[in-house]
Amino acid sequence: MWYEILPGFAIMTACLIIPGVATSQIHKLMNNGKEKRVARVPWHWYMIARDERLSGTGEHYVTKGLENIH
Repeated sequence: MWYEILPGFAIMTACLIIPGVATSQIHKLMNNGKEKRVARVPWHWYMIARDERLSGTGEHYVTKGLENIH
């Protein structure tokens, strides 16, 4: 009957969802809980480079305030 496909469908759905969720959680863990920054246009690349320069760490997700500007 039609309900015999449900276990297979559930397994396939889980196998497709788990990697996406796990990847986002691992990325969040590696970036100290901050979201991934995506640069789609040149202005975003400029802002990421500015953040890296101002933070002095070489990591674009570590931002500091005015106390770090020399």
